[in-house]
Amino acid sequence: MSSPQASALVGEFSAIVGSDNVMTSEIDRYAYSYDAAVLEPVMPGIVVRPTTSEALGRVTRLCNDNGLPLTVRGAGTNLSGGTIPHPGGVVILTNGLTRILEINEEDLYAIVEPGVVTAVFAQEVARRGLFYPPDPGSQTVSTLGGNVAENAGGLRGLKYGVTKDYVMGMEFWDVQGNLIRSGSRTVKSVTGYNLHGLMVASEGTLGVFDKIILKLIPPPQAARSMMAIFDSIAAASETVAAIIAAKIVPATLEMMDNFTIRTVDNFRKAGLPTDAAALLLIEVDGHPGQVADEAARVEEICRRQGAREIKVAHDAGERNTIWQARRDALPALAKLKPTCVLEDATVPRSKIPAMIAALGEISRKFDLTIGTFGHAGDGNLHPTILTDKRDKAEWQRVEHAIEEIFDRALALGGTLSGEHGIGLAKRNFLVKEIGQATIDYTARMKKALDPKNILNPKKMEG
Repeated sequence: MSSPQASALVGEFSAIVGSDNVMTSEIDRYAYSYDAAVLEPVMPGIVVRPTTSEALGRVTRLCNDNGLPLTVRGAGTNLSGGTIPHPGGVVILTNGLTRILEINEEDLYAIVEPGVVTAVFAQEVARRGLFYPPDPGSQTVSTLGGNVAENAGGLRGLKYGVTKDYVMGMEFWDVQGNLIRSGSRTVKSVTGYNLHGLMVASEGTLGVFDKIILKLIPPPQAARSMMAIFDSIAAASETVAAIIAAKIVPATLEMMDNFTIRTVDNFRKAGLPTDAAALLLIEVDGHPGQVADEAARVEEICRRQGAREIKVAHDAGERNTIWQARRDALPALAKLKPTCVLEDATVPRSKIPAMIAALGEISRKFDLTIGTFGHAGDGNLHPTILTDKRDKAEWQRVEHAIEEIFDRALALGGTLSGEHGIGLAKRNFLVKEIGQATIDYTARMKKALDPKNILNPKKMEG
């Protein structure tokens, strides 16, 4: 945005949201120039923080009237560049829209503003004796609006699904500042197009979220967690496929390779078996009788597939130790090198053994350190490349390795992203998965809804 235009618009934005909620200094703007992806920051022209629904709609319309690209930002935990702004554009913050408007215990739904932190919401729901299952790794800081925009997953995705499975409806602003409503508080609703479904995973390119209706469910009555220890990563990955093939759907079924195990143990001194080639972290839940039966069957499958030991949690403390080890994987790995590239190549669950083998080949081929962990039960692996972006030669190898990871995942019938989104980081690979005709189709839809292309431009464009 030009200097005269910026000066005039600061006054207009201030009139809508208050001068304290308009940020123009270089240091303030820089704070919102990047997200958690390994991409270069881009300076926005202005940062605006609405605190009411009406203000959010008016800010959106003002941006459109002036042709200003806007990027909506929650906590900036996005891993694919989805919240990196357009040069000189507007960043709209949602951290002033943090109200849980309703938790309905009779009809099992909640209505929230987009800036509500995921873990805060889940805790409040649990306090009412209910359960909101989606649990992205960033849940202690990520926001529900961001979760919806990226269709965030998490450890419980295997059994309980991901964010899209809990979005019952939504109100959002179009570029002209009109409030659009879709879905309802009822379990069944087929009134009009499924616009709220279209908004899920749209990465802020089709509308600006105002209110979200989320489904809640009763919590499981019982749960049992265990750690299966393997001397072969191939055996561990084949065990994942065997558990699913046995028609058992654990609440969580996670994997960690040896490098990740050793790194996590060094990070927290958790007493993990650092000589193990791989760990499977498994939890079954449901009715107590069902839990006992499924846990016994899972243990039997693990032993049959070659697990040398199975440690079952006997109390809440031991259960927390198991899952804290998994949640420590990324922060522990990130401490080892200046640059940490976290991918989320995802394949059909039966192809996990083949994908694990492919990651080993890629690591050796490009001479890179790759720690692998992730949601093995739903095919969503997180190969994590540890590097230093300042080393140009190594970084070039990293880029080639990432492309090969994508190619191998697609060849196995998988997808570019299970939960991180496309954003800027993966848009150039999009054509490989969905084809040019699909990209052109979505571009026509985007142009109809956003003729000036102000909503998070350049994201997911292929």
